[in-house]
Amino acid sequence: MTEFHIAMAVFLAAHLIPASPGLRSRLIGLMGRATYLTAYSLLSLGLLAWLTLAAQPAVTVLLWDPAPWQRHVPFLAMPVAAFLLIAGLAWPNPLSISLRSGEEPGPIVAVTHHPVLWGFLIWAASHVPPNGSLVVVLLFSGMAAFSILGFFLLDLNARRRMGANRWHARSAGTSIIPFTALLQWRSSWTSLRPQRLPALIAVGACAWFILQGHALLIGPDPLAGLLAMR
Repeated sequence: MTEFHIAMAVFLAAHLIPASPGLRSRLIGLMGRATYLTAYSLLSLGLLAWLTLAAQPAVTVLLWDPAPWQRHVPFLAMPVAAFLLIAGLAWPNPLSISLRSGEEPGPIVAVTHHPVLWGFLIWAASHVPPNGSLVVVLLFSGMAAFSILGFFLLDLNARRRMGANRWHARSAGTSIIPFTALLQWRSSWTSLRPQRLPALIAVGACAWFILQGHALLIGPDPLAGLLAMR
């Protein structure tokens, strides 16, 4: 349990400290935006893996026994989460997180201007129902809450960096809640056409995780768990 607490503290520190606009700007100035975001993404993934592994041997306090339907939640949600993560990182997005620099937002912003955060939020929230132990619920609930907090922190940073007028102009055709801008016709549905490749990559990545990746990298085999519930 001690390792879990340490991993959680390091993970939170690694995400809260760079959220300071001054520190983040200095790091981007020294490293360049692409290098900074790549290094930060790799660090985040490494800390996330450590945090997940540290939670597994922790003392188990069972809050509920997962029902068969709860096992299906991540299977249904993860393709959406993977798509938002992949498309969000692949397209330029000055309003939020992306591995590509550019002043003009990519077409994924028509869905939401925080696709990467929504990917993490869906990933975390979908893993709560099939995991009834206290430590795992705290882990994924904390990740979900942290993603929601990120919506407001990134908007604040982008508005400060770009200026209020420019930020409003860039965000006029998008929204925090996915598909809101499209449903309100503030953005064109044709912007979804370039998303076919990220969608195919997301489906392939999810298939690999279900069949092998999750058991190889994380430990538990989700497919075996689902079959055992039948």
